[in-house]
Amino acid sequence: MIEWSESQQTIREMVRRFVEQEVVPHVEALEHGDLPPYGILRKMYAAFGMDEMARARFRKQIEAEKAGEPRQKKGGGGGDPAARADQAAATLIPIIELCRYCPGMVTAMGVSVGLTSAAILSKGTTEQKERWALGLLTLDKVGAWAITEPGSGSDAFGGMRASARREGDGFVLNGSKTFITNGPHADTTVFICKLEEPGVDIRERKILNFVLDRGLPGFVQSGPLKKMGLHSSPTGELFLTDVRVGMDRLLGGEAALAARSGGREGAKDTFQTERSGVAAMALGIVERCLELSLKYARERVQFERPIGEYQLIQDKLARMEVARMNLQNLVFRTIELSANGRSMTFAEASAMKLYAARAAVEVAMEAVQVYGGNGYMAEYVVEQLARDAKVLQIYAGTDEIQIRAIAKDLLKG
Repeated sequence: MIEWSESQQTIREMVRRFVEQEVVPHVEALEHGDLPPYGILRKMYAAFGMDEMARARFRKQIEAEKAGEPRQKKGGGGGDPAARADQAAATLIPIIELCRYCPGMVTAMGVSVGLTSAAILSKGTTEQKERWALGLLTLDKVGAWAITEPGSGSDAFGGMRASARREGDGFVLNGSKTFITNGPHADTTVFICKLEEPGVDIRERKILNFVLDRGLPGFVQSGPLKKMGLHSSPTGELFLTDVRVGMDRLLGGEAALAARSGGREGAKDTFQTERSGVAAMALGIVERCLELSLKYARERVQFERPIGEYQLIQDKLARMEVARMNLQNLVFRTIELSANGRSMTFAEASAMKLYAARAAVEVAMEAVQVYGGNGYMAEYVVEQLARDAKVLQIYAGTDEIQIRAIAKDLLKG
């Protein structure tokens, strides 16, 4: 794939109009935390039939499971390659367009519709999928995927202290999580913890996933935390004190207890999905920064000349365009892989995430530099985009973790 198809361009124009009409007028309220993003996101899902498409795909999957059909492998799938490409593009285009103005909305949407539902769909029983997944896929429910803890950070599994203790036919959960996207508003939370196993080193204990509903006794969701950027994406802390749950809330049920590494592998797949989406987020940020910088370079006059006539400014603009082209090609590659029933390896997704995050931060900071003192002011959009871009180098694995994943893959060969 070397360019957007005609149908994909049509979708992009429609989504762009929606964002300009329904998101842009509310950016200030979203940025100040006065307006949670979920109402606008639901409106977008309804406007483009994304909720109905999700319902149709979900029903088809559940019917296939109940009929005993073999589960489709990740990255596989039949059907027309062009249709698969359009479906992949239809998933990525809203990410790109939203990130031109409000990247936090993408994070809120992606964690709910993507990460939380994906965990349930990949690890849950049919009954669990029917109980919790559909509401997340349609955005009728808000989801949170809780893995990060105050003392763990990049060592997500080794440093994890949240625990599940067997008690009778159920479990007692304890622990805390932090930096949890959608945490303050989540209706459904996938809580990742370790099984208490006497005699087993805490770093080697089984990883289990439980589904929690808002309001369970002992389960507390904090208010939104104050952050550097992504203000339109509510982030919070979770606290569990002797939360009692039955086997029905353990993703995978009894089978999950028999698997030694399944919890880790499932989370790894989730990280891979999250990292793959960062290129689309970065593309939206870079496109908007370049667009704004070009406009400012033409209009801003210094020493009796538009600043765009100076070579140092031209160098910045040229580098922004190179980054835009590279990011767009990475997005096109993602779509092309989907069209051919394939997906990136974990190392490839890490490499894409590393480059995309760095490119977005570099371009956004250069946009601020093009604007000079004005770029440092909150009334100019580049200030917000620079703050929002930085988190791409941190969440879903820091740059340093991406480098480690890439190098380990290269060295093992």
